Amino acid sequence: MSELAGTLDLGLLKQRLYSAVLSDVLDQLGAPNQALKPFVRPLDDASILCGFARTGLYMKRYHVQEGHNPYALEMDLIDSLKPGEIAVLGCDGPTDRIAPWGELLTTASMARGAAGCLTDGLVRDVRRIRELAFPLFHGGIGPLDTKGRAEMMAMDEPIEVAGARVEPGDFIFGDADGVVVVPARLAEEAIALALAKIEAEDTTREELLAGASLRSVFERHGVL
Repeated sequence: MSELAGTLDLGLLKQRLYSAVLSDVLDQLGAPNQALKPFVRPLDDASILCGFARTGLYMKRYHVQEGHNPYALEMDLIDSLKPGEIAVLGCDGPTDRIAPWGELLTTASMARGAAGCLTDGLVRDVRRIRELAFPLFHGGIGPLDTKGRAEMMAMDEPIEVAGARVEPGDFIFGDADGVVVVPARLAEEAIALALAKIEAEDTTREELLAGASLRSVFERHGVL
C-alpha cells in the first residue's frame, strides 16, 4: 500500500473531497489527464470511491486449457487486499466481453476491508452488490463470466483504465461526477490543495448566496 496510507484519514477525505476539485488541482500541478473517460460510472450514484490502487490487467482469451485455473491471479489479488485498497482492473474498456467483477469478489473484498473496485470492464450481480453498498465503479453491466473470454495476466503493475494510467499505490477518488487518479508522487500536495480550494469554494458560495456578483467574488477568491 502507499506510504501515505498511514497518514491519511480516508473517512474524512470521503466526506470532504470530490472528484472535480481534485481534477482542478491536478491541472494546477501539471497533471491534466487524470480523469477517467466518462463511460465509467458508479453502480450507485451515492457511492464514494476513496483509497489506494491495487492493479490487475486483463486480456481477451478464447479458450481455457485443460487443468488451467483462469481465476488464479484474480484470486491472488483479491485475497491480498488490505483495508483502504481498491481493486483497479484494466480491461481495455469499453468492452462487451470482459466482466471481471461480481458479488463473490465483492464479498471477499469487503471481508478484507477493501475500499472498493474500479474497472473499465463489465460487472454483474448488480442487485446484490447494491444491497451490500460496496463502492463499485464500472464500464458497463453484463452477465458474462470471464472464463474462456478473459483472464487477469498481471497484477500490481502500471496499467491503463479508461484512458488514465494507474500505478499501484496511486490515490483513487470517485463520485457521481467521475473518477480521478492522483499519482502517488502528487497525492499529498494535491489533497492539501484540494482541501484548501474547498474552503475557498465554501466562502464563495456563502457570498453568492448573500447576493454578491459572480465577478466580484471571483476577483476576491479566484474560485469558480
